[in-house]
Amino acid sequence: MTYKIGFIGGGNMASSLIGGLVAEPQTAAENIWVFEPSTEKANALVVQFGINAARNNIELIENVDIVVIAVKPQVLQQVLEPLAISIAAKKPLLVSVVAGISARSIEKWLGVELAIIRVMPNTPALIGMGACGLYANQRVNNDQKNAAESLFDAVGISAWVESEQDIDSVTALSGSGPAYFMLFLQGLIESAEAAGLKPETAKALAVQTAAGAAQLVSSSDLELQTLIDNVTSPRGTTEKALESFNTNGLKALVNEAFEAARTRSHELAKELG
Repeated sequence: MTYKIGFIGGGNMASSLIGGLVAEPQTAAENIWVFEPSTEKANALVVQFGINAARNNIELIENVDIVVIAVKPQVLQQVLEPLAISIAAKKPLLVSVVAGISARSIEKWLGVELAIIRVMPNTPALIGMGACGLYANQRVNNDQKNAAESLFDAVGISAWVESEQDIDSVTALSGSGPAYFMLFLQGLIESAEAAGLKPETAKALAVQTAAGAAQLVSSSDLELQTLIDNVTSPRGTTEKALESFNTNGLKALVNEAFEAARTRSHELAKELG
């Protein structure tokens, strides 16, 4: 089945999803709509991707089967409430990439029960390397799930979670996760610079090492611990570095950070919903 997809909001995430979609041969640009309050941004998307720009959100809803909501969480209620009649009449699949807003809150603001999929994407989706967690409420059918999965697979990989609460864990894992690895890279690069390496050399080697390690883990059937052991010679340099990490509680610190992010995601859902 060919779906028509509309984006409420034309920011970076919407732009990356649109770019991924039009790169797929089965998705025609004329089946994609966007409404973006900034005329400049909307026109740029039309020129870049050949899609349709709606004059307002109501026109967008009338022309699509799937509505992707990509606005700031703080403005979602005021965006959705004026659309209640249109959405109740059309009953499109709603796909929300808005952080911290539950499906129940979306239904409350619209005053109607709907098929809703919540998605936690991450910033590497901007370069086609995203990792997205998806949750579907009980009103989403299999065809709609497949359509949503195809949408987010166009900018990386996607994985379904069983409960909406699991989105908090996805947020702490892959949603916030890019910053964790970037911080580790920053520390590694700064240490190499302090030891005398040129900044450009330290960055190039650190980034390639991170990319290579991730690719090795992805392509190998071996357990992570086995891969670590394969790099670690007895009484060697890697062993000493790992001993330092263990002594200073690296895994405990990672777990503490993960739980802090997961807890904050849960808190935001209450505050914003």
